[in-house]
Amino acid sequence: GTCVNIGCVPSKTLIKAAELCYHAAYPQFEGLTACPPPSDWQRVVQHKDELVAALRRGKYVDVAAVYPTITILKGEAMLLGEHKVSVNGTVYKPGKIVVATGSRPWAPPIPGLHEAGYLDSEQALSLETLPASLIIVGGGSIGLEFAQLFTRFGVNVMVLEAGPQVAMTEEPEIGQALVRYLEDEKVRICTNIQIAKVERAAGEYRVHTSINGVAEVCRAERLLVATGRRANTTGFGLEDAGVTLGPKGEIVVNQHLQTTNPDIYTAGDCIGDPMYVYVAAYAGGLAAENAMTGVGRRYDLTALPRVTFTDPQVASVGLTERQAKEKGIRVQTALLPLEHVPRALASRNTKGLIKLVAEEETGRLLGAHVLAAEAGEVIQEATLAIRFGMTVQDLAETFHPYLTMVEGLKLAALTFKKDVSKLSCCAG
Repeated sequence: GTCVNIGCVPSKTLIKAAELCYHAAYPQFEGLTACPPPSDWQRVVQHKDELVAALRRGKYVDVAAVYPTITILKGEAMLLGEHKVSVNGTVYKPGKIVVATGSRPWAPPIPGLHEAGYLDSEQALSLETLPASLIIVGGGSIGLEFAQLFTRFGVNVMVLEAGPQVAMTEEPEIGQALVRYLEDEKVRICTNIQIAKVERAAGEYRVHTSINGVAEVCRAERLLVATGRRANTTGFGLEDAGVTLGPKGEIVVNQHLQTTNPDIYTAGDCIGDPMYVYVAAYAGGLAAENAMTGVGRRYDLTALPRVTFTDPQVASVGLTERQAKEKGIRVQTALLPLEHVPRALASRNTKGLIKLVAEEETGRLLGAHVLAAEAGEVIQEATLAIRFGMTVQDLAETFHPYLTMVEGLKLAALTFKKDVSKLSCCAG
């Protein structure tokens, strides 16, 4: 799968290495000596590869061997129609088929890009040497994670984003704050970008752009394109099997993950966004159960959390303020800077904020959006609150251990009715 082999496991391993490197060089606490950055990039990459190999065997190969009813066939499969699948020349005729072919990095049709060559998010994880400079096309979660990773290892990084802001799926307050933090680390972030062409000459990439209407040629030693992923759905006979594809090549499914061929189900990245490993795992089990039993379980992504592993992390669940209003819901919001969270003060790291979105009439929590060092750990409480229809009053009245980041959710909930800056520690 993408996550273990070429996605979240290798990228988050390198991100954590860069985080430790950065905080060793720039300690938040007075009296601590700054440490120099590591000198052996190749060993950092090799260590990442060792982890990937261990997880691949321990969580996939060895696990499959435990179940005698599972047979793994290595080779290229082709759907032949009429319930037939060919693998390495042998034709099989299963009653049902589940397609889980994943996704691949995608690049927009920029003139000269293919000829010049570029790094994708998979190749960037295995660079033999660190470049002096790097241009990243794309300001989504992957682009921002890589921007901070490489700048913390001493690379001069520039991010080019076509939209009006980076992290477009997040609340604007979070995107704006994250930009400030990345710019403090010397990442140059440019939005409202139009790219006319890409060329490579004299050992450098030249990206001809218009930045807010002003022409500029951006130069760097390497170029990384992080503009998303597309489903792997070509070359193995989906059309011949009567399976319909969507406008981005994703497999079209109903709420039971059944394709337009009633005997073929599908799961994972090949059905399109959201492309998260935990969604793929959930969908795989659901598709297999529906295919084999016909029970008709529904694919339900209500209260789906997501995390971007920048530092501070971005974690969100539910609706943004704008999304709620577009649904015609009258909302109220609370915004809490982390300077009011005791855990952040004790850690000497108040970068970040928490924003809650609630239904005005009932107080029901509709969305939670966290920018904090441990945002990925905080978001799960909000996920459960949204899933089970809890209110912000329920959050405010729930015990939260002092000096934990999740206490920030309680403080944010209190912010709907109180000024938390005027409360004593642990007060509600």
